[in-house]
Amino acid sequence: MGLEQAWYKRSSWLCVLRPLELLFRWLAARRRQRYREGLQASWRAPVPVIVVGNISVGGTGKSPLVIWLIEHLRQRGFKPGVISRGYRAKPPTTPYFVTSASTAAQAGDEPLMIVRRTSVALVISPDRVAAAQLLLEQTDCDLIISDDGLQHYALERSIEIAVIDGVRGFGNRRCLPEGPLREPVSRLREVDLIVVNGASPGTVLDAEYTGKAFSMTLQPGCLVSLASGNALTADQWRSSRNVNAVAAIGNPARFSDTLTALGFNPRLHRFPDHHHYSANELSFDDSLSLIMTEKDAVKCDHIALDNAWYLQVDAVLEEGFATSLQQLLGDWLAADKRAK
Repeated sequence: MGLEQAWYKRSSWLCVLRPLELLFRWLAARRRQRYREGLQASWRAPVPVIVVGNISVGGTGKSPLVIWLIEHLRQRGFKPGVISRGYRAKPPTTPYFVTSASTAAQAGDEPLMIVRRTSVALVISPDRVAAAQLLLEQTDCDLIISDDGLQHYALERSIEIAVIDGVRGFGNRRCLPEGPLREPVSRLREVDLIVVNGASPGTVLDAEYTGKAFSMTLQPGCLVSLASGNALTADQWRSSRNVNAVAAIGNPARFSDTLTALGFNPRLHRFPDHHHYSANELSFDDSLSLIMTEKDAVKCDHIALDNAWYLQVDAVLEEGFATSLQQLLGDWLAADKRAK
């Protein structure tokens, strides 16, 4: 059993890691406290900064929420830009502007997916302050969304949104390496909004957090051909419903379940999150169609795939989330105006 499985199965043997967990928890708290006390400086951007992050390792559904925020804020007259670490990216320079012509190796899979879906201005860098400064210098964006970075305290934030995987929850509720948490669950007291992906907040969160928590579901969209770009709905699918399904995401079973709900019989091939594919890994001994996630598809530009599709998904937020977000954003803008 791998470490991640042990976290979510709450295996008893993990207690041997308790001394390391306590050290990690102490170091995380000490680092945060140094920023809060001003012993380490945070940079304040001249525009609102919305951080979308999580307190656990692995995927929770941040990217679909970032895409939702981009579209929602544009509808309300904002010109959002995005910054991201660019996990596993190897850009030619840093900070690096991601474009639709970038490769997943240069940009990272999630930043490239976001840019290709929304055409947003997006900069990657492990130094999110440097990314934000370049974004402001070279674009006319008036709001920054930080994709991940909840623990990147060098960048001051206006609004914090924590995303929780509603299926896996917090595992054994311990911090690394005994459990999956980057910070203890109590960190949620300080965030502004909580989004629970795939479940009702009350099934995952303690009662003290549910007042600022909202559910999010991922709604399947079109199936898009990697070869032609043609799109069709699941109802329009005329080939065999037996398909190969490929997923290199935090929770591959969720993707398989989605395909099953759409009427497919997926043969799931799991890969580690953010995995970069070779051609032989996507070659199977059958003639079945291949369906993958949108995040996987951006990593396949270099592979000729004739019968491969990706499934778009769109975040659907519980009623009330947009209102709460708008109130928080309005409060920040009003306070900033008074301070000038």
